[in-house]
Amino acid sequence: MTHIARRMFELLEPICLVTFFADECNEELAALGHRTYWDGYFASRAAPLGRVPAQVVHAAFYNFAEGEAARHIPSAWEKIAPEASVAARQRGSAASLRRILGAEVAGSPGLVRVADLTTKAATSAPTEGRMMYAGMRTLPIPGDPVERLWHAATMLREHRGDGHIAALLGERIGGTEAHVLSALDLGIHPPESFGRIHHLPEPRLAAVMAGLRERGLVDADGRFTDAGRDTKRRIEARTDELAEAPYEALSAGELDELVAGLEPITAILVAAGSR
Repeated sequence: MTHIARRMFELLEPICLVTFFADECNEELAALGHRTYWDGYFASRAAPLGRVPAQVVHAAFYNFAEGEAARHIPSAWEKIAPEASVAARQRGSAASLRRILGAEVAGSPGLVRVADLTTKAATSAPTEGRMMYAGMRTLPIPGDPVERLWHAATMLREHRGDGHIAALLGERIGGTEAHVLSALDLGIHPPESFGRIHHLPEPRLAAVMAGLRERGLVDADGRFTDAGRDTKRRIEARTDELAEAPYEALSAGELDELVAGLEPITAILVAAGSR
């Protein structure tokens, strides 16, 4: 099942990434009145949690720097209801998928079957300890197959993300530290140049790197030590283990059918860069 959890992540992530990479979602959110990409991001992704304070969004998202959520929450909801933002995210993401996949694939019986199986998995896992996943589970399941596929894939992404946070906490790795380890795992050096953290104040980044050096996870040049590489491997392995539960609801035959059905869909999205 650990292998299946990793394979499903590889197959489903390009479906989810249209939300962040393609134009349609951002255009839908901008049309509502969100001033910036990040206003729309925070407003729509956090919407399933309800009108919670910025501190709760910061805790649930985990990997944003202190104060970043507060720049957008609750101000992004003051004139635009959370429900409108999350609906716009779904519409825009589905529109991206239809454009990239083309009418023949988007309207095929195979996609309907994949959407149904992905939804079966996505609605079958326990919600305890899974804040973002639990929030997504409160939303209605879309009737349109393309929207349903995106919605189910995004539920599974949030489920995996909640487990990833648990794995990070177990290794005492904070949000910014997690980005450093991911950057190094991707071969990015210096890791402070990684797009998710390069904008942070230099003293903040220096303190994070100093803490990782003190723990023996990076060396003097800011590269992985053996201990740091082993820590990253443990985090990823534990994340896969914690992502298994949804797929236990599917039979072996259904899992094989789902993988086979997703592979050509994912190949199209990967070729397009989910844009």
